[in-house]
Formats: sequence, structure tokens, C-alpha cells
Amino acid sequence: MNPLPLSGSLFEERKRFLTRRWFFRDCGVGLGSIALQSLLGRRLAAAADALNPLAPKKAPQPARAKRVIYLFMAGAPSHLELFDHKPELTKFNGKLPPAELLKGYRAAFINPNSTLLGPKFKFAKHGRSGQELSEVLPHLATVADDITVIRSMHTDAFNHAPGQIFMTTGSQQFGRPSFGSWVTYGLGSESTDLPGFVVFSTGNKGVSGGQSCWGSGFLPTVHNGILFRNGAEPVLFLNNPPGIDRELQRDTLDTVRRMNEQRLGVVGDPEISTRINSYEMAYRMQASAPELMDLNRESKETLEMYGAEPGKSSFANACLLSRRLIERGVRFVQIFHESWDQHGNLTADLKKNCLATDRASAALVRDLKQRGLLEDTIVVWGGEFGRTPMVQGGNDGRDHHPNAFSYWVAGGGFKPGITWGESDDLGFNAVKDKVHVHDFHATLLHLLGFDHTKLTYRFQGRDFRLTDVHGEVVHGLLA
Repeated sequence: MNPLPLSGSLFEERKRFLTRRWFFRDCGVGLGSIALQSLLGRRLAAAADALNPLAPKKAPQPARAKRVIYLFMAGAPSHLELFDHKPELTKFNGKLPPAELLKGYRAAFINPNSTLLGPKFKFAKHGRSGQELSEVLPHLATVADDITVIRSMHTDAFNHAPGQIFMTTGSQQFGRPSFGSWVTYGLGSESTDLPGFVVFSTGNKGVSGGQSCWGSGFLPTVHNGILFRNGAEPVLFLNNPPGIDRELQRDTLDTVRRMNEQRLGVVGDPEISTRINSYEMAYRMQASAPELMDLNRESKETLEMYGAEPGKSSFANACLLSRRLIERGVRFVQIFHESWDQHGNLTADLKKNCLATDRASAALVRDLKQRGLLEDTIVVWGGEFGRTPMVQGGNDGRDHHPNAFSYWVAGGGFKPGITWGESDDLGFNAVKDKVHVHDFHATLLHLLGFDHTKLTYRFQGRDFRLTDVHGEVVHGLLA
């Protein structure tokens, strides 16, 4: 006997109830019950893990470094005045560069046929290693044997915003995760009371690349860098408003947390765990941040070593706070000092910039070393590109230049007291042991315990990584 045909409405009603969810809910026997428990167990475990997305993680490979302090000299310092001494530039000062050198060259602003400009400062060798440094870096000279100078950096960008974004995210496009975000995504944070990734901006103006330089891109926003303000109150709203005490605040947060956890268990959206984490972090920072920010707790000798002045806004204060942050388990600290764009007034401005940054940069290296932290902390110093060997701004300026520039690094498994790579006699092109931005990122990730090709995040149908599809670890830089 053939069954009677179901009407359309009855058929739809029956379909609505005869679902896999209905089966596991109402027929929880045998294999169905086992499968249900398995599914729920995995889901609850995943939800529990998601509640603390910044929990510390073990690096997948042996790591030399646990944390990073990145001193980003935004605006692009002149390698020719600071790290890469070129006597040939002095010899040919005022002369036109060789025509073959400029073939196919794209300058940002100047006519590439501008005359050459000799270096403005004297250089000398320092330390047992004989690191050759400019006279305007006297404090860095005292830690010459602890740093590694890279003279063969090169990049794809020659304007500030794309150059800064490329140097910090591995792409000139907006929307990619920053280096600090990748590090916290891979390693989490060892701090429970402070953000895993903290940012300072200490220069004369904001960073040209904007928040993209420390943004989390398509990673969960819990990995976004948190910008601390300059001045006496880097973190706002640490005190509760009148009528709100800690007990009432805690009860409110607990209620909101339970509601968010319930929703997280249903939809599994990582942004819900970010919201939970941010509320809890803000609560804990009300207790931890005042102590962190109180530089008066440091000794007089330490304050003098950095040139720090409690309550004031300065690069020196940010460097000292960086050390205090990583002592408390923060994974990544980045200081942006936007002051280095010398198209003119090169001599005076470089002196001013070095006066503001040299002492504290060297003090940071020295302080970390004496506290036993330099061994597993990477310190990075550099900008988005270099400056042209050709003159701009009369006879006292240089244009943007991507073909060759210098960085220095210290600690965390880098080989100290060496100079790596070379540019040509005019400082125009990197010519020996070249280090591209992607190579630099690959090397930093290697020291943090990652194969840069495997630290990935799937987005819009493909796996993304900090180094895109490029980059090689520069093993010669490693201790």
C-alpha cells in the first residue's frame, strides 16, 4: 500500500522536526548519546580555551627569545649620517652620481640627477668589535659590543605610510596583522594584568601609517596593539566614577561575562572572547597600571641612565616603561618616534633626534643586560627606509630611499658585536648579504620559535602569514 502523499505544509513541518539536532536531543541512546557527549565536550573545551585567547603558548620550535621591544624610528633616519660611513660620498660631494647607478631608479620627490651629498658627521670605531658609529650616537657607542648593525636592509616602499605599514605588517596594503599581533597570536602573553601588545608614540606627530602599524588586521581584535598615551596619565579611566565601588563593578562584570560566555558557547565567535578579555583586562589594569606607570619607584641611577623624568612625555620614559612592561610579562612593546623625515635641516634635526633617543636606546640595552633580560628579549631599532646619497633642500637634506638602509638589533639570539651586510661605496644599493623586510621578519620569528611559513591564519579562502610568500631566515645574524 502506498503511503498517502504529505501536503506541502505538513511535509515542511515534519522536516523541521526531523533534524540531526532533534535526533541527538530526543533519541539520546546508544551511539547518538555518545556522539552528543563528544560534540558537547569538544565545544565546551573550545569555549573554555576561547575565554583566554592570550593565554601563554609554547613556541613550536626551540626559541631564543620570548619577547620583543621595537624602537621604530618613523620618518626614516639617514643611514649615511648614523651607521653607514661612506668616505666616497665626501670625496664626490657636489658631483653628479654615475648615470648607470640611476638607470630605472624612482625617487620619491627629488630629481634623481641631484648632486651627491657628503655625510654631515664624523664616524669612529667603538668597543672590542670595532663597530663604526656616528659621533651623534655617543651612548650607543658604549654598548657597541652588544648590538648587531645591519647595513644591507632594503624594502619595496619609498613613501612613509606604505613604508611603515610594510615594515610592520609585511604588506603595503591596509588591513594586515602587524608584527606584534602575529607574535601574540602565536605566543599569547605572560601577563594577566596588562595587554600583551603595548604601543607608545613619542615623536613630534603621529605615525604616517596610523593604527594599521599596530592593528590586528583580520586576526581577532584581542591581538590589536594597545596605545598608551603620553604624559602623566597614559591610561585613562583607571578610577571608577562616583558611586561605583569595586564590589559593584565586579558584580556587574560577572553578570556581563556570564551572558557573553553563554553566547560564545552558542556561536563560537572569537570577537566575543575578545570582549570578555577586554572587560576583564580593564578591571585588572585599574590595580596594575598605577604601579606600572609610577617611575618614581625606579632608582635615581636608573632614571639618570635613561634620562627619564617621571610624569613627563618622552622617548626616554617610554623606553623605561618598556622594560617595566616586559618584566611584567608583556610580550611585545613598540615605540614609534616620528621625527626622522629630514628633507632639509638634516644636520640640526639629526642632532636633535639623537639627543632625544640615543641615551635611552643604549640604556635599554644596558639595563636589560644587567637584569638578565637581554638574553631572551629582542631589541630592534630602525625606520621604514633610508635616505638618498643625493642632496635635497639646498645642501642639507636627503630624500626617501628604499634601496639601502641600516638597522640595529640586540639580544634574543642575535650575534652581538658584528656588522652585517654592505651597501655600495655611495650607500645607494645594498650589495652584500642583503636583508629584505621579509627576511628580517622571518629571522625575528625564527628566534621567537616559529617557522615563518607555518605561522598562518586562514582568511578569505587562503592562509596568510607575516612574510606573505617570501622571506628567508638570515642565519649569519644568529649567535
